[in-house]
Amino acid sequence: MTRKRRVRPDEAELWGQVARTAIPMPGRKPAAPPRPAPRTKEIEPPARPDLPQFSMGQKAQTAAPRTVLAPSISDELAGAPVAMDKKAFTRLKRGKLKPEARIDLHGMTLERAHPALIGFIQRTAAQDLRLVLVITGKGKRAPDDGPMPQRRGVLRHQVPHWLRMAPVGHLVLQVSEAHLRHGGGGAYYVYLRRRR
Repeated sequence: MTRKRRVRPDEAELWGQVARTAIPMPGRKPAAPPRPAPRTKEIEPPARPDLPQFSMGQKAQTAAPRTVLAPSISDELAGAPVAMDKKAFTRLKRGKLKPEARIDLHGMTLERAHPALIGFIQRTAAQDLRLVLVITGKGKRAPDDGPMPQRRGVLRHQVPHWLRMAPVGHLVLQVSEAHLRHGGGGAYYVYLRRRR
């Protein structure tokens, strides 16, 4: 069962105007206007002399604007699930596994680095290699003059994304930041899937 709602005063007034202009049908009485809902009084809280006046935000401190960047690529890779053998992954993170091949993308533009990386991954996968090292470098510190914050090391941030996309995404099992002995934050271990 549904509850009827009460008619608001403005609705009752509008109905009254319509009802006054309506002509009743023969043999019927004119409709009575609906009763408006009772008005409620607004009650002001009593003034309390013992409390000081307060307004919202009067004691808020304005903080200096902060530049907020998305999570770094190393944080993103560290949080990624482990797809390879856990024992091998632990050895990989400790720098105990030796890469079977490597490519150095230092100083390359994005236009040159992308095809070089794709070709390298396809060749090493065809040779049935498992662990390769991709060196990107950490990137140069550029002056940050613009309103948008800029990340350091464009290649460093692009390479993991390239490795997840076609045409090499299906060949790559795991991407992880390299150990310090193999380049640290400026290089990535790429663990390839075994050919079937």
